[in-house]
Amino acid sequence: MAFSNTSSLTINCNGSLIDLKSPKVMGILNVTPDSFYDGGNYSKLSDVLKHVEHMLTNGATFIDVGAYSSRPNADDVSETEELKRSVPVIEAISKTFPEALISIDTFRSSVAKACVNAGASLVNDISAGQLDKEMMPTVATLQVPYIMMHMKGTPQTMTSNTNYDNLTKDILFYFSEKISEANALGINDIILDVGFGFSKTREQNFELLNHLDSFNITGLPMLVGLSRKSTIYKTLNTTASKALNGTTAMHAWALQQGSNILRVHDVKEAMEVVTLYNALKSN
Repeated sequence: MAFSNTSSLTINCNGSLIDLKSPKVMGILNVTPDSFYDGGNYSKLSDVLKHVEHMLTNGATFIDVGAYSSRPNADDVSETEELKRSVPVIEAISKTFPEALISIDTFRSSVAKACVNAGASLVNDISAGQLDKEMMPTVATLQVPYIMMHMKGTPQTMTSNTNYDNLTKDILFYFSEKISEANALGINDIILDVGFGFSKTREQNFELLNHLDSFNITGLPMLVGLSRKSTIYKTLNTTASKALNGTTAMHAWALQQGSNILRVHDVKEAMEVVTLYNALKSN
């Protein structure tokens, strides 16, 4: 298991170099009716733009648009429906907020291509190319940063795919293969996401959090998606809507372990964590 020595914590988005040595926040925009926390909240374009403005004002560097719910056991969504939900939204955000760096959360190469053409600057793939073999070649052609996540199976089957010989080592090996594949195709900017809640039990999520710094060996930026997830709210015996404090605690831990991007529902609170973390590091 070997990793490149030429990796960088700087990514190129639309010609702008984003330095991820200082952690950044990615705001979540789900344009789905069934996402686990905010499904159906942003079905109107006016609500979408208001929410994006709120996230950008509060300090989000990236806006992650998702049109396919990947919560456990979520219904499958057709490619046509995913395009119908995502492309007009990205076009509107790009027109209204031309400075916004938009990520498209999809595992379909056709959706990635259409959304980048509509104004997206990054591709966020929960399957790291496993669910669409054309994804990595497409990202290489588009020359945009690629977020590759660890997951076994699909959103419909992942809860039954939680067996590992050694959780951390198995995921590191998975990434070593995916990084080699991406590098061979000419993908220049890669971001890793260990996939909390995807093909992992609650106990495994905590184990992974305890070993998150192991992934720094890759030399690549690391995105963490913990916001209001069941690992937090079930441990606290509460609900997703009441899991902000727990999320904040986990974000602080993730930054200490070397995370570079926090993917969140609550941008203001995440930015406060980043600000305090930076203050601690500089003193």
